[in-house]
Order: sequence, then structure tokens, then C-alpha cells
Amino acid sequence: MVSARDLDPSASPLDYYGSELRRLRETSGLTQEALGSCIFVTGSLVGQVETTHRVPTRDFSERLDAALGTDGTFSRLVGLVLRSQLPTWFQQYAEMEARAAYISTFQAQVVYGLLQTPGYARALMGVESPDRADELVAARMERQRILSRENPPPLLVVLDEAVLHRVVGSIEVMRCQLRHLLSYAEHPWVQIQVLPYSAGQHSGMMGSFNLLRFDDNPDVFYAESYGTAHMTANPQVIRERSVGYARLQAAALSVEESAALIARVVEERYGDRPEADGRPVA
Repeated sequence: MVSARDLDPSASPLDYYGSELRRLRETSGLTQEALGSCIFVTGSLVGQVETTHRVPTRDFSERLDAALGTDGTFSRLVGLVLRSQLPTWFQQYAEMEARAAYISTFQAQVVYGLLQTPGYARALMGVESPDRADELVAARMERQRILSRENPPPLLVVLDEAVLHRVVGSIEVMRCQLRHLLSYAEHPWVQIQVLPYSAGQHSGMMGSFNLLRFDDNPDVFYAESYGTAHMTANPQVIRERSVGYARLQAAALSVEESAALIARVVEERYGDRPEADGRPVA
């Protein structure tokens, strides 16, 4: 078992966070139990964070800053810690996503990460990494903070209609997730369109992809395959995928029609009706 004294602060953001927490707690003359009492958690949880056995949340970090008078130190560190919990192959994309001036995405299977609810994200994470679900969900929620910035990047989303019907987690999880999508109907920087089944073949048949645009850097195309990702700034790829995305938008329902479809699916498929085996009654 790792002890606080065995930590190498330079090993990772999580190790640095744990070592700083222990150092500043002891400087303040507090035991783990005393600090836990101050921030409404157990002393055991404080100890687990100090020894990297638990990943801190943003709420935990903000409470630490208030209790220890650390002027936002842990609130700043936690972003790095949570990002470090993302799969290695995804971290570069997450960093670029956070700096993008403009994001557009086509999603063929699941709701885009920036728009997922905690319940929906947890159900997805639980498939491959049930033992790390808490950390991965926290990291995904941290990514979403870019949408609440003073000047958030415009986010254009095209969802295949299948995303609305595929039950991820449970009926309740889907109900909450689709209602969450509807909450963006009046958001000035988020535009959600649904590509209906009736569109037939389309320019996204090869799968989901994202386009990131920057103020001072080349645009980036990003797509995932199992356990890895492809990212490129090749001008020809950007040109082709930008045209492909424009075609998807043209084939998709309007923002208003999309919201109406989502609302109809919520009512008809995920409404308050009897369920059998966790799925809606046909």
C-alpha cells in the first residue's frame, strides 16, 4: 500500500495533489479526521486522497481551499488531476477541445461527451472500466466546464436518431439524458440537430467524428476506433470532412424539429409507463 511518505510529487498530477494536501494539512496543524470534519467528509477519505487511492472531485477541492485558506490551489490542481485520469490516447484531444474556438461533432452511437449527464456517462464507463467509473465520470464532467465559461466555444452537434433510442443505463437514465439535451434548446452557443432514419445513406456512414477549429492554429479532425484515436490537421482531410459535416447538417432536422423529435421520444419511449426488464413496453 502506498503511504503519503512514499509519494513522488513529480510522478503524476494525482501524486502532486496528494503530497500537497498532506503538506498543507500538516502545516495547518490538522489531523485527517479534523480536516475531514471541516469539509464534511471522513478522515479516511482525506487519507485516501493523500495516498492517491481516491481521485479528488472539484467540490472536494473547493472545500479544501476554503478550509485551508489556499487561495484556489486545489481548485486549480484538480483540473489537471481529472484530465490525467482520461485514457492516454484521449488526453491530447481533451486538451485541444478545451482550447478550441469552435467544435462540431457527428455522433452515430452515443451522446457527445460534453452533453452527457453523470448517469449516462457512468453507464458507458461501466462497460469497459467499472472499477474506475467514478474517476472517469468526474473527468468527463470536468470537460463540460468549457460550456459554462464566459466565452464558451460554439458547439454544433448532429446526433443520429439511433442515439435517442438506444437505452444506455436504464429508462430513467435515458429520460434524464434526453431532457438534458432539451435544456440546451435556448442555449446561445449549443446547437443540436438529429439526423433522422428517413435521411437514409449519408456522409457520416463511416462513423462518428469531430472537427475542432482554432483562432491561431490549423483545424483538427478527430475520430475514434477501439482503444485508440486518429487526429490530423491535414488540409485535404479537413476540407473533405467539413463538406461532409455540412451535408450532415443539411440532411438533419432543423434545431426546432430536432427538439420536437427528442421531446416525442422522451414521452413515447421513456415516459412514465410500466416497464418490463428495464425496457419500455412496446
